[in-house]
Formats: sequence, C-alpha cells, structure tokens
Amino acid sequence: MPVISLDHHVDGSPRLVAGVLRETGPAAAALARVGAGFGSPVRLLVAGDEVRVTLPGGLLGCRTRITRAGTDGLWSELAAGPVTALRHATRLAAAGTGTTVHDELSWTPPLGAAGRLSDPVLRRFARRLLAARREVLTARVAELARAPVVVGAAVVRDGRVLVAQRSYPAELAGRWELPGGGVEPGETESDALVRECAEELGARVTPGRRVGTDLPIGRRVVRIHRARLDPGSPEPEAREHRALRWVGPGEVAALGWLDADRAVVADLVDLLRR
Repeated sequence: MPVISLDHHVDGSPRLVAGVLRETGPAAAALARVGAGFGSPVRLLVAGDEVRVTLPGGLLGCRTRITRAGTDGLWSELAAGPVTALRHATRLAAAGTGTTVHDELSWTPPLGAAGRLSDPVLRRFARRLLAARREVLTARVAELARAPVVVGAAVVRDGRVLVAQRSYPAELAGRWELPGGGVEPGETESDALVRECAEELGARVTPGRRVGTDLPIGRRVVRIHRARLDPGSPEPEAREHRALRWVGPGEVAALGWLDADRAVVADLVDLLRR
C-alpha cells in the first residue's frame, strides 16, 4: 500500500487547526489547486459525512467517508471509487504556541499487480495535493487567528443540555442552536458567555472548560464552553428564541441544528455521557 505523508508546522492552536480541517471550503480550494474537484452538502464535517472527490480531467472520482473528527485531527476512508482502499489521516499535536500537522495519504491500487503501473502518477498527485493542503491550511488559520469570536454555552444540568430554537431570520427559524453570541471588545470569552446567557435566557451561569474544536463560520470562529446554572439562578426562559428544551444524549443528534452547532453534536453527546 503506497503511503505519502507531509509534516509541517502551523502557527495556530490545535483546536483552531482542527476546526479548519473540518471546513469543506479549504478542502475544495486545495483540490482545485491540483486540478481536482470536490463536493459536499455541508460546510463543517462530522463523522459519517461523505464527500466526493473528482480527479483531474473529471473522468474518475470517488466518495470518501469521514470516520473521525476531533481536536486531534481528521480521518477519512474510501466509501466508493476505482481504487481498492483509500485512507487519509491528518494528525495534530501541540507544539509550543502552534501545531504540528502530520498529513498522510495511503491507498491500494485497483487490478492487483497491473494497477501498480498507476502508482507513479498517483504518488505525484498525492504529493502535490498534500503541499496544496499545507498552503491552504496555513493561510486559513492565519486569517482566523484574527477573526471575531462567537461563544456558545453548553449549559448542562442533570445529564441534559439546554438547546434553543431560532425564531429569526426566516431562513434559520425553527433550527436549533446553543445559546450565545459575539465577544465584544474588551470582554473575555467567559464574560461574554455570562452576559449572553443573562440577555438571552435571563439566567446566571458559570462557564467551564472548552468543548470540541473551534468552528469556523465565514470570517468568524465559534467556540463552545461548558456552563452550569448558578445556585439560585432563575429558570432559563426563551427571551429571544422560539423555544428552549433540555435534551439528553439520545435526543441531541435528532435535532435540526444550525451548521456550526451540528458540528459539536458528538462532543455534546460525549459530555452528557460522562
């Protein structure tokens, strides 16, 4: 099985780099640089999502399935295509204030021994693709390092998390999200979370640790923090949303989430089951 890998350093935290790896826009941009195509119905990938990759010339393509997406990287494998097997693993490790990225492609050619004739072509393509991914990833992380931050609150009580149903704008009404909002100048993320929960829910909360990866949305970055209601806090109420619900781990995935919040579903399920 041929294996092509590339190690490099990115000036950004592993959570931010991991979030950019989940973005389909940069993936499409990297493939376009080597003449290939990319298609996905979502903007942020989660385990189970499938994407389509078309090789240069558009004659051959494959579908790959995301098998794992987290703060330590992104993994995918072949779902359907002309090769026998295809795996892509991008592993992340903290390195000072930045991140070491190990990007690796491996595959099994079709047609047994005869298929090995295609190896030189596929190796050249793989090297070019990994180099393009390095360039695109580095540029996108640098862009987002200066981006405005939006905080989301995973308010947990008795094994359930509080979710809010959007009432506006029209194209998002009815979908679900975690409460939260933008960090204002001079605020810490914790201060912003406390303020947003007071404004949106009429509740007092204490923020806790971060949950999951950074979630890039356009020119902003969404960061989710665990939170708990303070003793004596009023019960949360839907001041700006259509409805509020407390949901358990078995209900989380069934909600119609906004794109960014959908990307944190697996982390919420894991949080609730601990």
